[in-house]
Amino acid sequence: MEKSYSESYKNAGVDITAGYEAVRLMKESIARTVTPGVLSGVGGFGGLFRPDLSGMKRPVFVSGTDGVGTKLKLAFLLDKHDTVGIDCVAMCVNDVVCCGAKPLFFLDYIALGKNVPRRVADIVAGVAEGCVQSGAALIGGETAEMPGFYPEDEYDLAGFCVGVADEEKLVDGSRTETGDVIIALPSSGVHSNGFSLVRKVFDVEHADLSAYSDRLGKPLGECLLTPTRIYVKPMLALFEAVEVRGVSHITGGGFYENIPRALPKGKCAKIDRAALRVPPVFGLIAEKGGIPERDMFNTFNMGVGMAVTVPAAQADEALRVLKAAGEDAYIIGEVAEGDGVVIE
Repeated sequence: MEKSYSESYKNAGVDITAGYEAVRLMKESIARTVTPGVLSGVGGFGGLFRPDLSGMKRPVFVSGTDGVGTKLKLAFLLDKHDTVGIDCVAMCVNDVVCCGAKPLFFLDYIALGKNVPRRVADIVAGVAEGCVQSGAALIGGETAEMPGFYPEDEYDLAGFCVGVADEEKLVDGSRTETGDVIIALPSSGVHSNGFSLVRKVFDVEHADLSAYSDRLGKPLGECLLTPTRIYVKPMLALFEAVEVRGVSHITGGGFYENIPRALPKGKCAKIDRAALRVPPVFGLIAEKGGIPERDMFNTFNMGVGMAVTVPAAQADEALRVLKAAGEDAYIIGEVAEGDGVVIE
């Protein structure tokens, strides 16, 4: 590779050698994510992974893909790039674990206007941290320098995850019954959804994102850039301890779109509005933007990153297991006859 250099390509805006430097800088971060199934190193044409399927009767691979969305605009404005990779991983692995699957490996894709090796390394460091938090190996990725397509100081970030579960242990909500309890796993904030609205409400391009907010207890920019919480390890512990009947990752579309995805036909989620622990940032968004509460619950997670349904008789044990795993979980409602979500 030391002989790989094109002056013509560099004059067109693509610096091949910058790509090699970025790979060199990210290797240490990637090494943190290596698990026993990894068979390949960085730089091959494909990432190799040998899954351990022992003990599984009928293994099922579960995949998920997502990006960070316009939350990246906050990273550009604050020139802070080492946390959005966590968001990218979280958006994928949290979806995969909803099915009862354990994430195995992850790949990322970074498209940018100009390859600045240190910035790319920071992005990948965040991806690696997300992989460590979820137990997934970062086995490959792609960095595409696209001058003229993206501004030099901007980029897009997306990812792809594969997990595995035994077919008989898949979680799809079909066993959910009336009277089951709905448990909330708290979010770390806005996570990575609704940022087109957030950016409009706060006019972030012209706001002082570094100014301290008494209401938030930190600067607005720091609050908004807080990475998405990853729930994989607590959820895997929960699957082993109780009968989990449904899991919803609360992302874009909020309560009204996501919770029904884990409910069978004829069942609804009755949410106790008074029980919800809504972080201050959502009240600030609602007030500053004049946003009705119904829209807030149909756009944001409102402090609930994941909603888990378990039999009422197992609710106390579920809370104990989740709290032992570091989640300050609490009950927010129950399953009833009906359709959709009722917040009252």
